Amino acid sequence: MEETFVPFRGIKNDLKGRLLCYKQDWSGGLRAGIRILAPTTYIFFASAIPVISFGEQLERNTDGTLTAVQTLASTALCGVIHSIIGGQPLLILGVAEPTVLMYTFMFDFAKDRKDLGPQLFLAWTGWVCVWTALLLFLLAVLGACSIINRFTRVAGELFGLLIAMLFMQQAIRGLVEEFGIPQRENVKEAEFLPSWRFGNGMFALVLSFGLLLTALSSRKARSWRYGAGWLRGFIADYGVPFMVLVWTAVSYIPVNDVPHGIPRRLFSPNPWSAGAYSNWTVIKDMLKVPPLYIIGAFIPATMIAVLYYFDHSVASQLAQQQEFNLKKPSSYHYDLLLLGFLVILCGLIGIPPSNGVIPQSPMHTKSLATLKHQLLRNKLVSTARDSIQKNENLSQLYRSMQDAYTEMQTPLVHQTSSAPGLKELKDSTIQRASSSGYIDAPVDAAVFDVDKDIDELLPVEVKEQRLSNLLQALMVGTCVAAMPLLKKIPTSVLWGYFAFMAIESLPGNQFWERILLLFTAPSRRYMVLEDYHATFVETVPFKTIAFFTLFQTFYLLLCFGLTWIPIAGVLFPLLIMLLVPVRQYLLPNFFKGAHLQDLDAAEYEEAPAITYNLTFEEQGNNNQPQPTNLDSGEVLDEIITRSRGEIRHGRSPKVTSSSTQSPREEMKSVYSPRISRAGHSPRLNEIRMEVGPRLSPSPRPSILGQTSRGSSSS
Repeated sequence: MEETFVPFRGIKNDLKGRLLCYKQDWSGGLRAGIRILAPTTYIFFASAIPVISFGEQLERNTDGTLTAVQTLASTALCGVIHSIIGGQPLLILGVAEPTVLMYTFMFDFAKDRKDLGPQLFLAWTGWVCVWTALLLFLLAVLGACSIINRFTRVAGELFGLLIAMLFMQQAIRGLVEEFGIPQRENVKEAEFLPSWRFGNGMFALVLSFGLLLTALSSRKARSWRYGAGWLRGFIADYGVPFMVLVWTAVSYIPVNDVPHGIPRRLFSPNPWSAGAYSNWTVIKDMLKVPPLYIIGAFIPATMIAVLYYFDHSVASQLAQQQEFNLKKPSSYHYDLLLLGFLVILCGLIGIPPSNGVIPQSPMHTKSLATLKHQLLRNKLVSTARDSIQKNENLSQLYRSMQDAYTEMQTPLVHQTSSAPGLKELKDSTIQRASSSGYIDAPVDAAVFDVDKDIDELLPVEVKEQRLSNLLQALMVGTCVAAMPLLKKIPTSVLWGYFAFMAIESLPGNQFWERILLLFTAPSRRYMVLEDYHATFVETVPFKTIAFFTLFQTFYLLLCFGLTWIPIAGVLFPLLIMLLVPVRQYLLPNFFKGAHLQDLDAAEYEEAPAITYNLTFEEQGNNNQPQPTNLDSGEVLDEIITRSRGEIRHGRSPKVTSSSTQSPREEMKSVYSPRISRAGHSPRLNEIRMEVGPRLSPSPRPSILGQTSRGSSSS
């Protein structure tokens, strides 16, 4: 993205590019037919359950001023508006944990002020939203999104791990509170007797850990050896919401043997209850806020604007990664401008604002990539079979397939003329046919395998449209009407879901992987190499990795500690922003540029595993890909990280400094039975191989010949 700070130029370019696509954004979704429901329901569950959990967290932190009704209403309202008039329809909006945290800080500040108090809290946050929107307008007009790339992996992964810590903190705090007496409750009720409180807490532990363990297991269903592929894919995509239903049902097993209120369940008024809609008219109370607090609202507004600028832009960036091969232009500046209007709207009706969320946005793109793969494959397979039935030769077959492919594409100037996958398929098949003498003969299975060739070489493409975003937002809106049913979910299940979100966000976070590496015993560090691993493990000295990780850990604890300070906690986004100059001007003074480039890589780069039973020469000769039975959903699920939705890149390790010992050279004292002395690399053959006691080589198949998880052409 070009860095331009000419006022309004970025917004103008975004509008110009997206208006060309607007009609096709709708027609493309409608042409997908009923298939569009698969990615719609997938992203609906990924959005709705966190929003309900955040609503319960807000209800407790704001003494019932804000509940799940408001978080669901905000997510639905902002989602519908963005899907219709937003720039990038792949971007998913929702109430996020940073918003919950900022509203908690503001409520803690307002509730103890006599001239403000809980009564004017929402009116005051209305002014905060007005200031926030003005700052977002200013950022959008001046083209601030042009420098979003300066927020490197250091800032993004530290922020992600901070959110994971806040998720886990809320899960632990919620479970501890299950043993206590909630506020605003009658302590004389039977359910609050010491014995029943202990029983409620223990049952909450069962429900929370049950949800956590089964949800984590279901996310790995694609790799199960049992069950059909479609069933494993279904469990992997929809297992988490299904487990919420299962453990909610389990909570009703002892219902006849315990007092009413055990286990405790989601608390929220129905949207049609008396007083439940008082916040919708908060605008009439905004003039009652003292002028001093109206001016003072600029301070939290600045922090929220920084959060939204960072979170919204990064979410949009991850939804439009280059490896998704999107055909339509981006819209960073215009989307930030629209977010400003949405923030004002939410503030005036007394609900927390929504912004672009991670990882739901890249998850949405991934689900639409699977849909586009299915549609393209069905069309090309049908065309190829028709050509074979007509006894056409290869040239005629490819002409028909190219016409069919072009028919499926968006008629815009932004797209490429043909698919790279089809060109590779044509070249490889014609070469094979020429060598066999079949070039002018009618096509048959010996020349062209319809199912295998098309499926393996179709490029990753995304069905870019607005319909799935609109439908999922409307489905979130229906949850407001379904509040009587949602209130049957035990709060302990939601605490388990918070823990699940925290743990699920860790894989793919290189900051977390480096923390684990620090705690790995020196005699076991070679085990990191036996699986796919980040390239810095092989290219950056361990002492440098340790120093860099300790710096990030200190900074993370500083940010986390700041959130514990009642009033000053609102300033934690400022520390995230400071990482930009720290990365650009401070860290280069302590780390070599090549090492920083590896540790703070713009993309998620992986090196292949070093296997147990093959020497490096044998691995080098084993370059022929072995056939796999992965479907498109499984491939995309494997190459995309869970924490930020990034594409994993398969790269060979880069040699960054010839004068510095590599981690492999540092492992001379590591007695690895898995690495052969016959390695051809000058850096690898310095590793001493000694088999320790009780460790004996046992053959196992190599994974080097299989499809790489980092292949972006899957």
